[in-house]
Parts: sequence; structure tokens; C-alpha cells
Amino acid sequence: MKNLQLLAVLYMVLSMVAYQISASFAKQLIATLDPLTVTILRLCFATVLVTIMFRSWRILSRLKQLKWRDLLLYSASLGCMNILFYSSLGKLPQGIAVGLEFIGPLGLALLSIKQRSDYIWVAFAILGIALMVPWHDANAQNFSYLGAACALGAGFFWALYIYFGHRVVQQNIGMHALTIAIGLSALTLLPFGLWNNAPALLDTQYWGKALVIALLATAIPYALDLMALKQLSKLSYGTLSSLSPALAALAGLVILHEQISLLQWVALLCIIVASIGVTFRRKSPTP
Repeated sequence: MKNLQLLAVLYMVLSMVAYQISASFAKQLIATLDPLTVTILRLCFATVLVTIMFRSWRILSRLKQLKWRDLLLYSASLGCMNILFYSSLGKLPQGIAVGLEFIGPLGLALLSIKQRSDYIWVAFAILGIALMVPWHDANAQNFSYLGAACALGAGFFWALYIYFGHRVVQQNIGMHALTIAIGLSALTLLPFGLWNNAPALLDTQYWGKALVIALLATAIPYALDLMALKQLSKLSYGTLSSLSPALAALAGLVILHEQISLLQWVALLCIIVASIGVTFRRKSPTP
């Protein structure tokens, strides 16, 4: 049993590493293209991948019975989250972008706290945001306030994505909901992408990189997460997920050679502590 749990932890870590490597590759592609084009390319290839992965053609007969309001809001949240996150990657070090984005789901979790003692996690989250910003000299620290706003906006839509995801789950269509959400986002954004930069979007030289990004950000993490969840509790899963900002900073350091300050490392640690704390708090039994 212990070996199986260790293997599940390994799956979880590999899932997060794959996702952060995909973000590093996306940032490199954003330097050549633009965030909207990279987002659309990723979503289009991800749609194909998850359709095959989950055999989502089986849901076609049930499309008329679905509650489309929740699905559309779920899809819109996913699309906005991706565009804003990739926009922030173009202006911030990867670790900072992910750290600020992580405030979204963390804030949603913090809304559930009821005891005053739990506000220590709110304090850690606020401290993390405060330390993340080099107030004395933003330009010297490769920091952009616009990029920070995009990352926080991505976090806001990440929280909405989780909220509407819980509502969509009630329709009992499983992972097909994700296929629908990604597909709708891709189809909605495609006309804007063609208007914005059609030559780049249709240039096949970028499709290989976009496919790799989609694999690392979508197919591989989802497959590994599904295998991990067979052995891990929601508490363990949530706690491990809290390591994402640190892994993002490490990916940025190794792949992109991005340096962040000691205070920003401390800021990421504060956000991780707040996330782990609220994860344990939410899973603890109510008196």
C-alpha cells in the first residue's frame, strides 16, 4: 500500500512538472507569437487530445439534455483563465505569474473558513502578495504591474472555473465536460485569433510546439492525475497541488534562466503555506 501511495505521489509531482514545463515552452513561443495565438493553438490541439483520451464522441447523443448555461460559463472561465495567464507569462517570471494566479483558487478556499484562528492563512496569502511585488523598483526586478494584474485576473477566472466546474459535475457527464469546455473555448477564440494574426495561427511550423505544449499541459497531467487520485486522498492531492508555485519558479529558473529575488521566494513560500493550511482546515472534521 505504501509503495502504491509513493507511486501516486510521484505521478502527482510528474503531473505538476509537466504542466510547468509546458508553461515554460509556452513562454518561449509567446516571445515569437502573441498570447492569444499561443492560447488558441494550445486549446485547439488540447481539444483533439482530450476528445481522443476520454472518447468524448460518446456524449454527442446527450448534448440536447445538458444544462448549457453552466457549461458555457465553465468554458468562458477556462478560456479567460488561459488568455490572461499566458499574457502574464509574457510580462513576468514564470514563478511569479503562477504564484499570483494561485491566489484565485486559494481565495475561493479561504471563503469557506469560519473560525477566527483560520484567518492566519489569509494573513499568509496577503503577505505573499505583498512580498511578491518589488515596490522599490519594479523595472529592475523584471516585474510588470500589468502582468501582475493579468495573473491575478487569471486566478479570478481559475476560481470561477472551479466554482462552475462543481456545478457542471452535477450533470454526471464526467470528463466529457472538460472536452466540451476546451472545445467551446477554442471555437469561440478562433475567429478573434484569425482576425488578430491569421498567418501565425495557420503557419504549420508552430503546430509541433503547440502540440507539445498541449500534451504537457493537458493530456499528460490529466492522465497522471487520474492515476494519482486512485491512491491519494483529496487532502493529499490538495496539499501536493500547493507546491505548484515553487515548481513553476524552478521550471523558470532551469528552462528560462529566470532569477527571482529572495523576498519573492519567501512570498511563494507564504502562498504555499496558506494553501496547505487551508487545505488541511477544510478537510478537518467540524466540531
